[in-house]
Amino acid sequence: MNVGDKVRLLHGKEEGTITKILPGGEVEIEIEEGFRIPALKSEVVLISEVESTYFGSEKTPTTTWQPKTAKAATDAGTGLYLAYIPFNDHNHGVYLVNNLNKDVLYAVSEVHGENSKTLGAGVAKAKSQHMVEEKSIKLFEEWPALLIQIIPINFRLEKTTKPFERKVKFKASSFFKSKGRAPVLEKEGYVFQLDQTVSDLDVQKLNQELNPKNAVDKPLRQQFSRPEREIDLHIEKLSSEHEFLSNSDKLKIQMEAFEKNLNYAIATGMDEITFIHGIGNGVLRKEIHRYLSQLNHINYFKDTHKSNFGYGATLVKIHE
Repeated sequence: MNVGDKVRLLHGKEEGTITKILPGGEVEIEIEEGFRIPALKSEVVLISEVESTYFGSEKTPTTTWQPKTAKAATDAGTGLYLAYIPFNDHNHGVYLVNNLNKDVLYAVSEVHGENSKTLGAGVAKAKSQHMVEEKSIKLFEEWPALLIQIIPINFRLEKTTKPFERKVKFKASSFFKSKGRAPVLEKEGYVFQLDQTVSDLDVQKLNQELNPKNAVDKPLRQQFSRPEREIDLHIEKLSSEHEFLSNSDKLKIQMEAFEKNLNYAIATGMDEITFIHGIGNGVLRKEIHRYLSQLNHINYFKDTHKSNFGYGATLVKIHE
C-alpha cells in the first residue's frame, strides 16, 4: 500500500485515501469531510479502479478539488492548468499548462507562512507547458501551499482579461481523485484548472434578495445589518441541537454563518472582521482559509494573535 491508494475498511463502511504510512503496520486514512483515522494495514483493502465497472456504485461521483478553487479535468479543454505528471511510482513533475490561445505572464511560488519561494516565472506562450518543480508523492502531507499568479498578455487590441492568482493546498481525498489527461502535455496525471471564474459579491443582488421591498428606497450600506467585529463559529453558539448533528451538518452550518457574516461585512463597508473557529481538528479553519483565498475583494487574512484567541481565529482584512 502506498500514499494515494483508495481503500476500504474490512469491518466498517468507511472508504478513503491513504495519506500516511505509520509505524507498527498502520496507515492514516482520510475519509469524508477531511477527517483522518488510523487503521491497521490488515484491516483495510485496496479498492480497484475497475470495481464500479463490474459491480456498479451507489455513490454519486464527487466533484474533485473544492468549490471556488478549481476542479480536476478528466477531459481538459481550453484554459490554464496545474498538472502533476508521474515520472515513476515516487516522483511527479509539477507543470503549468497554458492551453489558451494567448500568452500569459506567470509566477509559481511555494508559500511558507508569510514567506514564499518562487519556483518558476516567465512567459507561458499559448499552447505551452512549463515544468516548475519535482515532488515526491511520499511527502504529500509536507507539500507547502502553492501560489500561482497569472497576467494575460494582449499583443493586439482586444478585451482586457483581469490578472488573477490562486493559492492551493491539496487534501488527499480530492487530489487523488483528480486523475485526467493534461492538455498540451498529452499525459495522464492529476490535473486542476486554475482559471475558473470566481464571482465577486454582487451587493445589489444580495440586497434585493434580503430586502425586496426596500431595495430602491435606502442606500445600500443602510440595508444590511452590520455584523459584530468578532463572530464566534463554535457550533454550540449556532445551533441548540448541535449534539444531534453529524460532523458534516455542523460544518455546513458553520460555513453558512461564516459566508453570511463575511458578505454582510463587505456590504456594510467594514474594514475587517474576525471569525473564531477554535482549534479542534482544523477542518473548519482550512475550509475558511480555502474560501478566502479565492476572493478578489479580500486584502488578506491571517491567524490572530495568540493572546486573543489562542490561534483559534482568523482575521480578515477587507478592501476599502
